[in-house]
Amino acid sequence: MHIHILGICGTFMGGLAALAREAGHRVTGCDANVYPPMSDQLRALGIDLIEGFSPDQLALKPDMFVIGNVVSRGNALMEAILDAGLPYTSGPQWLSQEVLQGRHVLAVAGTHGKTTTTSMLAWILEHAGLQPGFLVGGVPMNFGVSARLGEGRSFVIEADEYDTAFFDKRSKFVHYRPRTAVLNNLEFDHADIFPDLGAIETQFHHLVRTVPASGRLVVNAREEALQRVLARGCWSEVQRFGTRKEEAGTLRARGEPHAFDVLRGGLKIARVEWALLGEHNQLNALAALAAAEHVGVAPELAAEALGRFENVRRRLELRGEAGGVKVYDDFAHHPTALRTTVNGLRRRVGLDRILAVFEPRSNTMKLGTMKAQLPWALEEADLSFCHAGGLGWNAAEALAPMGEQAVVCEDIDTLVRAVVKAARPGDHILCMSNGSFGGIHDKLLQALGKKA
Repeated sequence: MHIHILGICGTFMGGLAALAREAGHRVTGCDANVYPPMSDQLRALGIDLIEGFSPDQLALKPDMFVIGNVVSRGNALMEAILDAGLPYTSGPQWLSQEVLQGRHVLAVAGTHGKTTTTSMLAWILEHAGLQPGFLVGGVPMNFGVSARLGEGRSFVIEADEYDTAFFDKRSKFVHYRPRTAVLNNLEFDHADIFPDLGAIETQFHHLVRTVPASGRLVVNAREEALQRVLARGCWSEVQRFGTRKEEAGTLRARGEPHAFDVLRGGLKIARVEWALLGEHNQLNALAALAAAEHVGVAPELAAEALGRFENVRRRLELRGEAGGVKVYDDFAHHPTALRTTVNGLRRRVGLDRILAVFEPRSNTMKLGTMKAQLPWALEEADLSFCHAGGLGWNAAEALAPMGEQAVVCEDIDTLVRAVVKAARPGDHILCMSNGSFGGIHDKLLQALGKKA
């Protein structure tokens, strides 16, 4: 089959393209932004890429057009497909029919931690010899790729609640039909498509409806929103995790995030000692352990795998050091994720200064929906620097409660100069964005090197 993917350079669609190519399909694609590293990764797989959405691409005559959710009505190529009556489908629907059918799907859903937990789970299954397939919205460093078909029956997938396509406004994850579903946490996000938290809870309820009675729901016991989701209907076994006190059958952690015992009720069933920090990663580990257990991986073996887990690129990833200053990259963009990331670095560096550099780039943050939470998100940083270019709201006003601890800049170059001026040897600069951030990491390292 020849498939032509519209919006191929997104993380999900790029992973789908890799899976389709591995399965033996001919794959071509187009996007408005065909640039490295995704363009290089796809071309290395033998996938031809086209810049833009010209209707001329109909001449490729694929068997199916696979439409990414970045494509909307008015897109020239999409309009031509519709006018010609040609076959098209969404990425999640194609994946469900062509890859996931007949597999034991383990889906990881939640506002935060999806990529990390999916990577942990895939690595646990790999370490256990199950040779899983996976599709992750990032690059797990244990594998070096974001997607593969795998030779085993299990398939681990990051299950996003964002909508499927312009013609299918259901969440992506309702297409995956998981037998094991992790519900890691649930907060309001994606203000561009969801009016409130209740609307997202409804989509999670739809996901729960797809899990069979013989399946398992792995649910964060701390999250009130998830308890409301289950109260609307639950037909599967539930394994809760994350309680702070002993509860029969529930998984919890005892100890520090980098070294802790895993308890079921009052019984110790495993011990995790690893390089990751932060209570959020401790909870992610409990979720991955519980999901892996559902496909027969003993907690002791799963804990052993986590001891060798190398995390995901762009998760507190050290990009370099210059002038005695370390520069990190992280994908955080939601206020809770910003706070969690800063806290994780704080646990690592102790009393050293942290300079948080961030851009409100996600659709939700661009709308200003959560701007009031930013001072709370950044309170553990010593200084914070915000890239405010292109925002429709006043970042300086939102960060005013932070006083002189916050600096707002309208462009990347001005931001780099401000950060470098404030930095001194021994500092840690933490850059947070769900985009490329204008190459700020390399610019900072170059400027810090010259300053030294």
